[in-house]
Amino acid sequence: QVRLVESGGGLAQAGGSLRLSCAASGRTFGTDIMGWFRQAPGKEREFVAAISRTGDNIYYADSVKGRFTISRNNAENTVYLQMNSLKPDDTAVYYCAAGPFMQTMSVGYGTWGQGTQVTVSS
Repeated sequence: QVRLVESGGGLAQAGGSLRLSCAASGRTFGTDIMGWFRQAPGKEREFVAAISRTGDNIYYADSVKGRFTISRNNAENTVYLQMNSLKPDDTAVYYCAAGPFMQTMSVGYGTWGQGTQVTVSS
């Protein structure tokens, strides 16, 4: 079982940037597809981005395309989410997740971190 711990959340102004990290421990990190999801108050958890095992295949939600960048460092067992040009609508708890297949549905990911809060002020 892999264990995931997110960090890097906080408060940012609209137009600013934050970088989230997700550190993995447990089974070999490089065998998992890694994804980022977010959940705003009163809303369902939604897909943000996913990255393949080698990093050569990446998906983004339309709402973050061109602003967010997902990356991974398998040697350091870490996946990142660089968030630029932040908007108040990006305010949410952000979760990283690990799963066997590249997909945008949360049910496809079996392991989740505890989440990190991102708040963007206008």
